[in-house]
Amino acid sequence: MIHRKTLTLCMGLIAALWATPAQVHPHVFAEAKLKITISENGTVKSVSNTWRFDDVFSDTVLFEFDKDQDGKINDKEAADISKTITDSTGDYNYFEAVDDNGKDVKMGRPANLRGVFDGKILVVTFDNAPTEPVLIKRKVSFGIYDPTFYTSIDFVDDSDISITGLTPNCKTAVIRPNGDEAIAANQSKLTDAFFSDPQGTDMAKIFATRLEVTCK
Repeated sequence: MIHRKTLTLCMGLIAALWATPAQVHPHVFAEAKLKITISENGTVKSVSNTWRFDDVFSDTVLFEFDKDQDGKINDKEAADISKTITDSTGDYNYFEAVDDNGKDVKMGRPANLRGVFDGKILVVTFDNAPTEPVLIKRKVSFGIYDPTFYTSIDFVDDSDISITGLTPNCKTAVIRPNGDEAIAANQSKLTDAFFSDPQGTDMAKIFATRLEVTCK
């Protein structure tokens, strides 16, 4: 559960700005793009993320990090944004949901995460890779989600999730779970504890859009 602490990019980014516990609906919205690259040996080489945040959240970030109050983000301020996002999302696997045949995959810390402004919109980009080799075999899936439900990150088009380097024996499908069906299928797991503290249950992934890769 979120506690009332000093200002950080919380709930993955900036939740402490609201200084209240998380509720089961998003307060921040972002459009995402995800590109997965497979190496010649069949393992995941890199996962490249681009997140474009809504204008209200972007304004909030600008207000908090524009220390000289000139209405712009300079290099030092951009570095502060980038570090804060990297540190805070690290507790949530950088909002990445990678599943290797039913096993959650831990993702490595991005070396190049950048939070910059495209006009008035905050854009976050970064590349990383699993901490342990992940061989694309049988069924592996990739997605983005916030386990706290505070941030809604989704893909506008199916083409916004792409993968390169697959062998011909693999096929892909973008899965967009139906909310009602996901709830019905997981009813026994959606307890009072889930609705009071979704972070503690990590069930948000059942609603997350994902790219499934199935190989023979």
